[in-house]
Amino acid sequence: MPRAALLVSTALLAALIPLSAASAADDPAPTPVDHFEGEVPFASQPAEGIFTWGSDSDDPPALQFADRADAPEGAKVLSGTYDISGYGGFTHDYAATEPAHDWSAHQGIRFWWDGQDNGKKIAFEIKDGGANGEASELWTTSFTDDFTGWKQIEIPFSDFVYRTDYQPVGGIDHVLGLTQMWGYAVTLPVGLKGQFAMDDVELYGKADQALRASVTTDAAVYPVKEGGTATVKVTVATTGSAPIDDPVTVAYETSGGTADAGKDYQAVSGTLTFPAGTASGATQTIKVPTLKDRSAESAETIPLKLTVTGAKAPAETPQVVIDAHGLPYLDSKLPVKKRVADLLSRMSLAEKVGQMTQAERGAVGTGGDVTAYDLGSLLSGGGSTPTPNTAAAWAQMIDSFQLRAQATRYQIPLIYGVDAVHGHNNLAGATIMPHNIGIGATRDPRLAEKTGAVTASEVRATGIPWDFAPCLCVSRDERWGRSYESFGEDPALVKSMETIIQGLQGRADGRDLKDDDKVLATAKHFVGDGGTAYGSSTTGSYTVDQGVTTVTRQQLEAVHLAPFQTAVDRGIGTVMPSYSSLDIVGDGQGPVKMHARTDMITGVLKGQMGFQGFVISDWNAMDQLPGDYAAHVRTAVDAGVDMMMVPYGYKDFTASLTDQVTAGTVTEQRIDDAVSRILTQKFRLGLFEHPYADTSGAAQIGSAKHRAVARQAAAESQVLLKNSDSVLPLKKSEKVYVAGSNADDLGNQTGGWTLTWQGASGTHTTGTTILQGMKNAGGDVTYSKDASAPTSGYDVGVVVVGETPYAEGVGDVGNGNDLTLTPADQAAVDKVCAAMKCAVLIVSGRPQLIGDRLGEIDSLVASWLPGTEGDGVADVLYGKKAFTGQLPVTWPKSEAQLPINVGDASYDPQYPYGWGLTTLTRAPKGGEATLKSLGAAARSAERAGSDAAGRKLVAKARLLVQAKIGQSITAAVSKPFADADHLLLTGKYGAAVEKLTEAYRAA
Repeated sequence: MPRAALLVSTALLAALIPLSAASAADDPAPTPVDHFEGEVPFASQPAEGIFTWGSDSDDPPALQFADRADAPEGAKVLSGTYDISGYGGFTHDYAATEPAHDWSAHQGIRFWWDGQDNGKKIAFEIKDGGANGEASELWTTSFTDDFTGWKQIEIPFSDFVYRTDYQPVGGIDHVLGLTQMWGYAVTLPVGLKGQFAMDDVELYGKADQALRASVTTDAAVYPVKEGGTATVKVTVATTGSAPIDDPVTVAYETSGGTADAGKDYQAVSGTLTFPAGTASGATQTIKVPTLKDRSAESAETIPLKLTVTGAKAPAETPQVVIDAHGLPYLDSKLPVKKRVADLLSRMSLAEKVGQMTQAERGAVGTGGDVTAYDLGSLLSGGGSTPTPNTAAAWAQMIDSFQLRAQATRYQIPLIYGVDAVHGHNNLAGATIMPHNIGIGATRDPRLAEKTGAVTASEVRATGIPWDFAPCLCVSRDERWGRSYESFGEDPALVKSMETIIQGLQGRADGRDLKDDDKVLATAKHFVGDGGTAYGSSTTGSYTVDQGVTTVTRQQLEAVHLAPFQTAVDRGIGTVMPSYSSLDIVGDGQGPVKMHARTDMITGVLKGQMGFQGFVISDWNAMDQLPGDYAAHVRTAVDAGVDMMMVPYGYKDFTASLTDQVTAGTVTEQRIDDAVSRILTQKFRLGLFEHPYADTSGAAQIGSAKHRAVARQAAAESQVLLKNSDSVLPLKKSEKVYVAGSNADDLGNQTGGWTLTWQGASGTHTTGTTILQGMKNAGGDVTYSKDASAPTSGYDVGVVVVGETPYAEGVGDVGNGNDLTLTPADQAAVDKVCAAMKCAVLIVSGRPQLIGDRLGEIDSLVASWLPGTEGDGVADVLYGKKAFTGQLPVTWPKSEAQLPINVGDASYDPQYPYGWGLTTLTRAPKGGEATLKSLGAAARSAERAGSDAAGRKLVAKARLLVQAKIGQSITAAVSKPFADADHLLLTGKYGAAVEKLTEAYRAA
């Protein structure tokens, strides 16, 4: 029936019923949002408009304004078709260039929906606060399409809940204010080929005080020492901050819980009254005194029941908690082993399983499930940040979750983890280091340790005690989308850079973990993730990541396992298995997912290597194992995984594991081993004594001192591959023409795992681009990104090109990526290098194929992903520091050569592993005679155990050899040259010089 007819019928009906049953006369007139007559176009931000979205190119619905004779309002409706495999829907955003809309006078939002009776839930979201519709909070609810034909769906604003898995940008308060609204969004059903129609979205009704006023408490949990008094602050607030129109009363009483009234606390009850006219934000207090009974006890709870009249009540009942006291595990003077044993002996199965569970912070909302499920850990996935994304907000957020853990029986603190893989990369304004491939290029173990120390300091200052780093993968194929997370292709190089573990954790015995500038580190990904074969991945469109590593046992031990033994020896606190599969030739098992390899996790890592920390799974990794869900859980736990990262599936995991222990399919002994390992690290971190954030170091986040370390790392990571006619270093007197996509793009310069998982181009954190660094260095610089500006009148050109950000899997070559420069970058190189002497800098996570342009390029630099400190790149460009970096991976001539690595029988790259020219230092003279004397001295240094002297001698020999080779790099030269760098890293200095001599003779 057309809506006009329905309205007439309603009016007639209203005349026949008592006035009290009719709609309130003072309701505001409905406010239209969408008539779908074309008044709001199909458009996207910053303009006002309706637009579609989806998880891939097929998932956005097809929309049109369609003529319908039965349209509830007007002549047209919004109609569409859809076939969604991931997620998809449409949005109406108001114009970002205009003020937000005020919906606070209304009771709710309503619209007409043409029901298809498919039984599917349809999510409806409204957008509140923030800078615009795409940077706002999402508040969500849903309705079920279980009807046929047109039906008006009315949704009061009180039905909407905050969507915790969406990360808005800007200072937003997680309160549905309704005074700054940016529109709405509809998410259509998945797995169903369907159609829909919608009409006349409008705001309806009058917002009564019970909907626009709310009562809150300042916390959900109030820990108090036995005998102390808890103070609960009760606040009344209104939408739009107007005073309350009518009185609000809050009746309170202590009731229930595990504490006994009269014995453990003094019962209280009463009523708080906020009179009409009370200002929004007014606060009153309730005090709950506790009593001493002198006996050792676990924590006890005292719920404070609140009954609210005239406003919306708090979402949950606040609890006073009398702290656990007098129990041995709380005694910090006892050895950790005894504290663990005491606590473990007291815990229930549910509490133990909770300790083995890690959830994403976005999944637990305000944190009630931390208490309900005795969760042992939370994490922030890449880009899962508080709003605003500041150090203070991180600390406040994590403290609020830790507070929830205080409401559990034994008050076992959470251990919160993040992927801080090159600095505290989730935090805006943090110091961002070069990615590991650049750190490997520095060949500077002391610097690697310093970068780890800066990272640890900034991470711990935000309340986070655990870092999912470093990645100890040995990258054997640069087509892998996370090859930049590796220090290099040589296990000897990776091992040498593991000083970063001491930077993160402190001394190997763990005594420094409790300090406010140290974090628990994670060696990942055990084992062989860097060796997965191209085309072996079965994950989506990935080509390399999460694939299969096929090796002999000797190759496994020499290449992939070796760095993990070093990590264990250095006291690494946690280890994360790989998503990938391992296929050991001859063992008869074929490819087996690492999370299922009991032989490797329990047998090798915990057994042979003697690892004493705990094993944390990767994100939902057990879901890739064979069998049903119970089999996933059982297989991973029995393999030796101690804590399961189940970001949004923690309820299913805890239920399944509990059931299987009860049934005997997972042993209690295995559970106790896992929980003991987890508790040990929590005690070592000092979390029982200091569960909350120590923000004393927060002032140093992004400080000049920390950025100086990142600047040094950026400078030392630059690898000079070619330098004809000594174009570099630049002179400040030279007029420099700068071009290229990566010269002035901080996002491209920092790469993936920066603010978000995949990273993004553009400026999204604090730092200095390479262009700005050159200007800061005093250079006479002109910039034209696409080289469209005239090129005459310049002494030298600097073209900064390379990749845009990506992370694991998504960045795999063959998954929409390759190793060639973009056409725009190629054009910039061609134009500038044809017009003047030129230096080309490649900002990338892996080598780029540049051989076809080498002839026109005078100087070539592998800049890797240098982080936020472009000044460091400028330091070597302008000769403030020398180029000293060396290739951490082989630079191929073509993609057909891949994989290509040091030690290969056939080895003919563009540039060999270890290659790296220098500036400001002259190469030694004297040819083979000099090499002979350097070799003798190197052997003597080796016998004397003088590593520093041995390294210096080999470095001199390398410079001499590179000077002779120039750019005439042949297979006969490359193989011994690369082998020499491997020998250097293994302490065989005499043999290294011998190999360099072989390369010299072949040149």
